[in-house]
Amino acid sequence: MSQAEFPIAFTGKVLSFGELLLRICPDAEGDWLENGQLPFHVGGAELNVASALALWGLPSKYFTALPNNDLSVQIIGFLNKKLIDTSAIQLTGDRIGLYFLTQGKDLKHNALIYDRANSSFAGLKPGQIDWDNLLKGVDWFHFSAICPAISQNLADLCLEAVKAVSERNITISVDLNYRSKLWQYGKLPNQIMPELVSYCDLVMGNIWAIETMLQIPVLENIHQLASKTIYLEQAQNTSEILIKTYPNCKMVTNTYRFDNVNNIKYYSTLYYNSHFYVSKEYETSNVVDRVGSGDCFMAGLIYGFYNNLSHQDQLEFATVAAFGKLLCKGDATTQTVTDIKNSIK
Repeated sequence: MSQAEFPIAFTGKVLSFGELLLRICPDAEGDWLENGQLPFHVGGAELNVASALALWGLPSKYFTALPNNDLSVQIIGFLNKKLIDTSAIQLTGDRIGLYFLTQGKDLKHNALIYDRANSSFAGLKPGQIDWDNLLKGVDWFHFSAICPAISQNLADLCLEAVKAVSERNITISVDLNYRSKLWQYGKLPNQIMPELVSYCDLVMGNIWAIETMLQIPVLENIHQLASKTIYLEQAQNTSEILIKTYPNCKMVTNTYRFDNVNNIKYYSTLYYNSHFYVSKEYETSNVVDRVGSGDCFMAGLIYGFYNNLSHQDQLEFATVAAFGKLLCKGDATTQTVTDIKNSIK
């Protein structure tokens, strides 16, 4: 396949499909108990993508489910001000999903607490969505591995979604977000994700998430070797195996984020048409918020497609967008296109 065949010329909307969550942010010292205040952010992986794309001037549409109440009306109004097309949001169910994350922490260990059981989105089932109407005018469909991690019903709904999208020749991307605190309904990721990935054109993740979800092995002693050269070789090997295993997949991208005590290092790779691209490496000790950098990377890739950037330029834009998100407070980025371009090495 030649580069001219993928990406195609995109003019329609990008539909991001996933659960809206409110992130509640207690401080580590417990001062929130004395102050009577809990900071929060409106987010969710797919909404973060939709928000970035709208900020950067792309036609961005978002699907989720929210309860039919005044709080949802306010949230939808907030999204409309961001120029996100919210017409697909379903008002159903009883509650909005929450998660608690201690300020300054990432989505790991005891810093993260989910409170999303029986949310409006979690209650969705196959057969409830009018795909003809939802996908009208859509050129790109994006979802993440968080959706099928919630329940069997949502895993089945994601399969229904990618089948409907694929039948309409709409490009599909997936972010292989792995959340160990999800996947609690009796299925492992490698029992669900391979079938979903088989419909995808673009797979984003990292070598460890791909190993967990798609069983493409990583060198056992790779952390002991701790060599950038080895990490890059593994990314290329993983990408080649993935594309051979899943013929519909045309592009694989891997991100590397190493969180040390005093700093974060970030770089990424992209594999397409037997070419392997590597981004510049970025480093900072001034992290503001660790949430949403991967979502911003995904949005950066989509932005590159819509603006016909070369694959190297596309990767650099996405990498700097993701790295810059670490310096932005909240779940979604506040960086403009100009901000990102001015930060590219």
